[in-house]
Amino acid sequence: MTDPTRRFTRRVDHYVKHRPSYPRAVLELLEAECGLTRSSVVADVGSGTGILSELFLEYGNQVFGIEPNKEMREAGERRLARYPRFTSIAATAEATTLEDASVDLVTAGQAFHWFDPERARTEFARILEPAGWVALIWNRRRKDDTPFLAAYERLLETYKKDRDRAEIWRRGDEMASALFGPGSFEEATLYNEQVVDLDGLKGRLLSISYVPAEGEPGSDEMLRDAEEIFDDHQSGGRVSIEYDTKVYYGQL
Repeated sequence: MTDPTRRFTRRVDHYVKHRPSYPRAVLELLEAECGLTRSSVVADVGSGTGILSELFLEYGNQVFGIEPNKEMREAGERRLARYPRFTSIAATAEATTLEDASVDLVTAGQAFHWFDPERARTEFARILEPAGWVALIWNRRRKDDTPFLAAYERLLETYKKDRDRAEIWRRGDEMASALFGPGSFEEATLYNEQVVDLDGLKGRLLSISYVPAEGEPGSDEMLRDAEEIFDDHQSGGRVSIEYDTKVYYGQL
């Protein structure tokens, strides 16, 4: 899958049901550091199924969700239909179609690594108010803090396809430097946790773009291995997937 805008087409249902949200501490950070208020207008670029957009909508913001993938975008529209301040736009990070100087904050949740950094920077600078901010946000899964996380990491390593490309976002400093320029941004790390049952673990696994999708060769074996890992590490029918939510923020 060479087109990043199509990577998750077959995984939308699992993405909707089983991807984690972001901690509310993200809002507190952006309030303190970037002047976020409930009157701020937000462009959530690469909004996908609406996970990050919903955080800002619950806070009270007007949010423009920019998403090129039809299936992901429509899932986000269904998820966020009850929010009158949400506008869904079929567009890309490099050409959002928004007006000049029309937003106070540009965000990208689990998405910037799919953008063209130089063209996205030009577009973000165009749509932002002169004093506007950009926040790049990733839920970065902890790999070996617990025996379960270590076993889950070995599972992903076994069944990976093009993981190096898909997980380039783990090099967050590089991504932020490509947008803001070296040393021209701030960084924060927030704790996040996702507690799942067996179905949730399997769904979370199937939402990942670099392992076999449901029905593809290798997926049945992968899910059987996941069940064994779950049985070995569950407590009360649950396991905990822990994350460091990384936030890179600055002005252009």
